[in-house]
Amino acid sequence: MKKKGIMTILIGLATIVWLYIIVGNGLSIGHNFNKSDNWTRYTQSKTITIGLDDTFVPMGFRNNKGQIVGYDIDLTKAVFKKYGIKPIFQPIDWSMKETELRNGTIDLIWNGYSKTAQRAKVVAFSKAYFDNSQVLVTLKKDNIKKFSDMKNKVLGVQTASSGQTALDAQPKVLKQYIANQQPILYDTFMNAVNDLQSGRIKGVLIDRVYANYYLSHQKNGNQYRIVEGTFAPDYFVVGLRKSDTTLQKKINNALAEMQKSGELQAITKKWFGTSKSK
Repeated sequence: MKKKGIMTILIGLATIVWLYIIVGNGLSIGHNFNKSDNWTRYTQSKTITIGLDDTFVPMGFRNNKGQIVGYDIDLTKAVFKKYGIKPIFQPIDWSMKETELRNGTIDLIWNGYSKTAQRAKVVAFSKAYFDNSQVLVTLKKDNIKKFSDMKNKVLGVQTASSGQTALDAQPKVLKQYIANQQPILYDTFMNAVNDLQSGRIKGVLIDRVYANYYLSHQKNGNQYRIVEGTFAPDYFVVGLRKSDTTLQKKINNALAEMQKSGELQAITKKWFGTSKSK
């Protein structure tokens, strides 16, 4: 084999190894995000990447101009403004959120992210900053007024959402009643609501904050019914890598300062018309 051919092969192998170091197994230029406290990296780059589902009103969604806005967007910007860091909002497949965090594609999960025992196995949490619960959204014409009225009816829920977790963890609350004791899974809440409107399903298990905000902004919102059940309450938190202990402390400190100063209440009032948060 000619020397030129050997050199081409060697260069090609070196390139493959270099690319693996950059993007493989959660590494970036030899840096393992999951074993390091990454605060210095955030402060040096002055950026941090936030993973979100950009259809989750009012926490993080696109407005009529295509801009990503919402309660969590305002809250994130306010927190990192204190540290001179610019948040970059990265829409992701919500069912892959923990994988994206582990792989280093994003640095935080911050988008109506509920604290659960299952998630605690793989991520760390900030302090809770918002109370939430799971509710059933139905059409009034279907006359579903309590969870047991969903007997043998089709339920929709977003894949890997808090609703799916609650449904599986507390099957006697709602799951025992629904058709085949299994819901139809959707990529987004919006797709589930569309199927509810068309009659393909009879109910959507959804976050109370989404249901209240979305339906209050719809012209036909009075056609829907929000049914409260007995699911345990849940709390919105920020999801972090377990190694990011400094980042966790910085977020918690900022949230505490905002609670004390009234800034947190002002953001809550802007989006919900009330100053009540966690």
